[in-house]
Amino acid sequence: MKNTAARRTTVVRLTLLAMLTALLIVLGFVNIPQPAGLSITFNMIPVAIAAIAMGVPGGAIIGGVFGLISFLQCFGLVGYSAMGAALVSVSPVMMFIQRFVSRVLVGVLTALVYRAMDKRNVKLHVSCTVAGFSAAFFNTLFFMSLLVLLFGHTDYLQGLMAGRSVLAFIAASVGINAVVEMIVAALVTGAVGVALKKARLI
Repeated sequence: MKNTAARRTTVVRLTLLAMLTALLIVLGFVNIPQPAGLSITFNMIPVAIAAIAMGVPGGAIIGGVFGLISFLQCFGLVGYSAMGAALVSVSPVMMFIQRFVSRVLVGVLTALVYRAMDKRNVKLHVSCTVAGFSAAFFNTLFFMSLLVLLFGHTDYLQGLMAGRSVLAFIAASVGINAVVEMIVAALVTGAVGVALKKARLI
């Protein structure tokens, strides 16, 4: 019985990972372009769901898939990133860190946030909603922090900053993006996480 249950759990998790990966690929093509080469994206929602369903390993895996897709977009694959295309020629390694490593951290930290709330017996809907919000928040935090840290010296980013301070540039660049992403991620993850838990699919 234990072996059967373990096999079922493995199959369910692999199936969920495959479905979330497929969803990330689709979402890679539906970004909403914004000024400064950025865009509104909802790719952090699958990352949050993976973090809820499978903890740190799931969050890290799907976060990594999100990061890999984001990196490939710099080359016009699985969607397109105007900013990524402009900066990848400066340093593909730094771009990989900015795009991939940041998203792995998003998955790991979101899983830790959800685990902390779960241990404190926070209501399921609240825990899932906060996890979704956290994924979007961490995504913006790490993406923009590493962007400025690694590429702030480039002519491209200096042109976008136009003499403004780092904080003013970040606020102007992701103000609307961040708010929309956090609200949508919180609401969708909250609803989907509860539904999957109640259906015992995660």
